[in-house]
Order: sequence, then C-alpha cells, then structure tokens
Amino acid sequence: MSETTLPVTATAAVSDRSGTVVAESATARGRRARIALRTLQVVLALFYAVASALPKLIAHPSAAEGFAEMGWGDAGMYTIGALELAGAVALLIPLLQSVAAVALSALMVGAFVVQVSVFDGENAATPLILIVPLALIAWARRDQNTRLLGLVRRGV
Repeated sequence: MSETTLPVTATAAVSDRSGTVVAESATARGRRARIALRTLQVVLALFYAVASALPKLIAHPSAAEGFAEMGWGDAGMYTIGALELAGAVALLIPLLQSVAAVALSALMVGAFVVQVSVFDGENAATPLILIVPLALIAWARRDQNTRLLGLVRRGV
C-alpha cells in the first residue's frame, strides 16, 4: 500500500521529547516518508551525475585508466558515463523514477562483477551498497510503472 492510499483518519501514538503521547496522522508520516524518499533520490542523482558519470564523460585520468585496464577503452567509458548520467536525470523525473532505479541497479550489478573479476574485488562493496537505496526507490515508486506502461501502450 502506498502512502497516498492510507486513510486520513489513521493515527498512531507517538511520544514527544517530554514523554507525552501525541496522536500523529498517517498523512504526516506519509509526507515525511515522501520527503525522505525524494531527498534520497536527489542525493543519488547527484552522486551518479557528479561523482560517477562526470569523471567518465570528461575522461578524467582515474576513469580512463580503469577502463583501459578492463580493455573497454574510451567507447566503454563514455557509454557507461552516459548511462549513469541518463539514470541520474531519470531519477528526478516522476514517471521514470522506478525504471531508472532498476536500470541503475542493473548497472551496479555489472559494476560489481567487473570489480570482482577484473580488479580482484577492490571497491566491490560500493555497487552493492548503492543497490540497496535504488531497490527502495524502485519499490516505493513502483506505481509509476503502471502509468508509464499505459502511456507506452497508447503510443504517447
């Protein structure tokens, strides 16, 4: 059940700092959850755009060396950088958020495999750690997939 389908009358007992029990509406919890999720999406989008895609797209020596060592060269580096940048932008577009999170998770599975097979596991935990918040976003925004599928079927 998404936070938008919770009944407005639902309340929960919550203790404030003084120990007094106060009623908190489900809509307030839902609002905070939506804000936290949106903040997570923005942080991940910034990470993917600035810290991950940008070095690849400007051919920073650290990125270029890694792709040369893998044997993928500049074409592979620019392709992965473009995919990461596209995923970062899509994380901020409401209709594409869930699909973007799934796509970036798939990219992180590939990054994990490369880290383990080519770089002997150095930094292999990073892609796995990033999959966790991406999976949360994909699950929380899953209702957008139905809307997107409807638009695709109509040919819009």
